[in-house]
Amino acid sequence: MTAAAVIRHLQFADLPNGTRLHYASAGEPGKPLMLFVHGFPEFWYEWEAQLAEFGQTHYAVAPDLRGFNLSSKPAEVDAYKPRHIVEDLVQLIGVLGYQRAIVVAHDWGGAICWNLALQHPALVERLVIVNSPHPYLFAQALAHDPAQQAASAYMNWLRKPGSEQALAADNFAMLEAMLTGKGAQPAPWFAGETRAKYHAAWSQPGAAGSHPLTGGVNFYRASPMHPPQPGEAAPDVSRLNPDDFVVRVPTLVIWGERDTALPKSLVEGLDRFVPGMRLERIPEGTHWVIHEQPERINRLIRGFLS
Repeated sequence: MTAAAVIRHLQFADLPNGTRLHYASAGEPGKPLMLFVHGFPEFWYEWEAQLAEFGQTHYAVAPDLRGFNLSSKPAEVDAYKPRHIVEDLVQLIGVLGYQRAIVVAHDWGGAICWNLALQHPALVERLVIVNSPHPYLFAQALAHDPAQQAASAYMNWLRKPGSEQALAADNFAMLEAMLTGKGAQPAPWFAGETRAKYHAAWSQPGAAGSHPLTGGVNFYRASPMHPPQPGEAAPDVSRLNPDDFVVRVPTLVIWGERDTALPKSLVEGLDRFVPGMRLERIPEGTHWVIHEQPERINRLIRGFLS
């Protein structure tokens, strides 16, 4: 069995747009680039098992997105609009010396990388999405599906002033509950050194004295995607042209079907928008299936690449 690749971190990429992204990597530059993109409330460490595996054959890179951990944390909410995060990834691929990447993404990272593949298909050699809904299907569900609106009500709570302070209270009790299941037994993966690393990432200073968690929460505040508030009309999604949302790169979608915020109904009709798709369902997996079954995730990705 091949030894796991050594992971290096405390590396920084200074992008032409002024953003500074911290990243971890495994493997050697010059090998094909694999870019691993985390979600909320995570950071590069979400992909530790994948870096160790794919650094054996690729140059595996996992950045902290802007607003998270050791990367730049702009103060303005508008700095977190999806187009700016997409541009960070476009520029990161170039700064690393590449013209294309295999892109693997989860949660908010997936939302960004669906858009990356739609807007810059030449940059994306292959796309792997884990529990992150396609933007057209998610927009439709948020507008018309009461069950999805209820499941996504937390997004409106996160958009409110002060949500970051509430998330951090009592030693990050609410953030821990997000990761381990509300009121359930602690998740086995979130313990010991891993828990300490997350607490350290959540404690990294914000911009100009702002709260450490403001950058991550600003992804929700800057996004047009959220369910209508009580008494508010649903967003008008009739102007969206479905043909504009067809992904033209080979794509693997992995879905933990016990995800309570992003239920498995979100993959219904996905083949209409991703004609080159392979769908792998994990019935017992939650939203955090990457942590729960890292070896299985690695096998699925490896099979897709080969």
